[in-house]
Amino acid sequence: MANRLASESSPYLLQHAENPVDWYPWGDAAFERARTEDRPVLLSIGYSACHWCHVMAHESFENPAVASLMNELFVSIKVDREERPDVDSIYMSAAQAMGVAGGWPLTVFLTPAGLPFYSGTYFPPEDRPGMHGFPAVLQAAAAAYHAQRDEIGAMGEKVRDAVAPRQLPAPGEPTAALLDEAAKKLAAETDRAHGGFGAAPKFPHPQALDLMLRRSRVTEDVAVRDAAILTLDAMARGGIHDQVGGGFHRYSVDARWSVPHFEKMLYDNALLAPVYLHAYQLSGSDDLLEVCTRTLDYLARELQLPGGAFAASQDADSPGGEGAFFVWTPARLREALGADDGAFAARIFGVVDGGNFEHGVTVLSMPYPLSQVARSMSLDEPALRARLEDIRTRLRTARASRPAPERDGKVITAWNALAIRAFAEAGAALERPDYVAVAATCADFVLEHLVRDGIVHRIWNGGDGRIIGFLDDVANLGDALLTLYEATGRPRYFNAALELCERIVDQHRDADGNYFDTAGDAEPLMVRPRTIDDNPVSAGQSVAAAVFCRMHAFTGEQRWHDRAFEIVAPLATVVARAPLAVAGLAAAMELLVGPMREVAIVGDRGDARTHALLAVVQRRFDPLSVLAWGPAGDVPLLVGRALIDGAPAAYVCAGFVCQAPVIDAGGLSRELGVLAPVAQN
Repeated sequence: MANRLASESSPYLLQHAENPVDWYPWGDAAFERARTEDRPVLLSIGYSACHWCHVMAHESFENPAVASLMNELFVSIKVDREERPDVDSIYMSAAQAMGVAGGWPLTVFLTPAGLPFYSGTYFPPEDRPGMHGFPAVLQAAAAAYHAQRDEIGAMGEKVRDAVAPRQLPAPGEPTAALLDEAAKKLAAETDRAHGGFGAAPKFPHPQALDLMLRRSRVTEDVAVRDAAILTLDAMARGGIHDQVGGGFHRYSVDARWSVPHFEKMLYDNALLAPVYLHAYQLSGSDDLLEVCTRTLDYLARELQLPGGAFAASQDADSPGGEGAFFVWTPARLREALGADDGAFAARIFGVVDGGNFEHGVTVLSMPYPLSQVARSMSLDEPALRARLEDIRTRLRTARASRPAPERDGKVITAWNALAIRAFAEAGAALERPDYVAVAATCADFVLEHLVRDGIVHRIWNGGDGRIIGFLDDVANLGDALLTLYEATGRPRYFNAALELCERIVDQHRDADGNYFDTAGDAEPLMVRPRTIDDNPVSAGQSVAAAVFCRMHAFTGEQRWHDRAFEIVAPLATVVARAPLAVAGLAAAMELLVGPMREVAIVGDRGDARTHALLAVVQRRFDPLSVLAWGPAGDVPLLVGRALIDGAPAAYVCAGFVCQAPVIDAGGLSRELGVLAPVAQN
């Protein structure tokens, strides 16, 4: 018999619709019942691709005896953290304030007023060494609620105070020196043996890697650039990178990137593809370019939905178990490829009897760079690459016959915006109109289905947009649309981005210049959340600051610079002290301190001369510039710019003060000082 989740649209909630637990979705109805019946609330937060969420569901929520205990003692609420990041953020912070390390599934016990008094993550169905079983936890939490009411109420108030947003420091002075200090700190903290930051588990941290590349481009600090590329190369050759299908898993459970936690998230891949693009643009390495394009191709092939938007994720689990879809043995390689190519693939990908994962199987990786393999095997490197690409294609075909992981098909605005930006930027830089078309199709879908009457919504899953969007949805969409405008020259994308910037200020900023994750008219929660850290995706306010800086460059309006400054300035010194935590904010700070350069190209969109000028700009990795192009007057940066003797012309400007226009690609290259790839050591 279905419970109340059957009418929800979230795939994660629908996975629990047949549980014997009397689940409620988040909302007033659950808390009203808790107040009426004087029961505590059990809040369970997870997401569709989460392995341990599935484990706890199978062990406890599908267990009639455990479910009966939950129904007897609690009002139970199930939340999809991707759908309600505000609820997740608040109660994850509360759990951490109570001494829980954090993670999902998140289990929090609340009073009917929504105040937390006990929390944990995964609980097993029975007592285990060092862990209480879930039934025992349920009984203890319910007993404490009824017997220790005053203490629990006081604890809840204390936790609420602990998680309430703090007053930010007085504004500091954003400087390039702080950014360079941050980049050097990240380089110094890089694991020189295996790349990445810290010990296991290891996460990609794409914003930090991109910051290192951005600063190395400005300062020509090869050591900082090489530290970033060391990590990018190690990840690309590791098991965290799907060597057959492309794309990246969420993180590695070991320090060598060998064995991943197998879920694949849209946001990770949409953030990593541009970092690999930038590394290629700086280094000229075809290996890095290939990772960028294989990642984008994976997204288009496996996560793009029929309407053009992107699904949120793929599960870690499949019917064969965690990671079963992705792993191999020498025998399976021989079966798919034949004896010779099977042995060759086993050598390339490090597949041996006994494996490196559970049950004797192997997660594919590339222990050695292909150039080294070619030398050791006395092979021609181009021929080796061609053979390897053929093997990958055949392995992908063979793998397609396996039971595949489930896909969470909901469309999340913020994550789709990241994909729009990635495809638009790569499409323009690599002269790939197919990538630009993917970005435009996705953007058109989001603007049609998730933006109504100027209001951005968070989620779409086969129907109208649901849940008013959060700051990261609005800011990322605005940022993506500016990038798409730069790739297409279509002013409708610029105008939509401008409207979104206005909404950020109107709905997410308070009178003191603080920016909150939820809109001013959103439902009240225990506290109004304000995210500052940039992991695993950039905080909404970091992206807002960046898009404000870009809008200032496009329009010349000082107010956008001022709005960016009020976000960045209080945290300017934090950028140098803790760059791994605020690398997204550092990217905005770099735009703020600049100097920014504006490039305006006036010409017909169908004119080959226009596109010759565009290619000079778009091939460059230059984050400190914006590009407007098309007929004169389409956007503010194009106002007053004219053709030269009827020919398309390029204007290179700073603060809307322009140098003399040029009409040929060579002249524009000289004016911009086009960077050649930095020589590799």
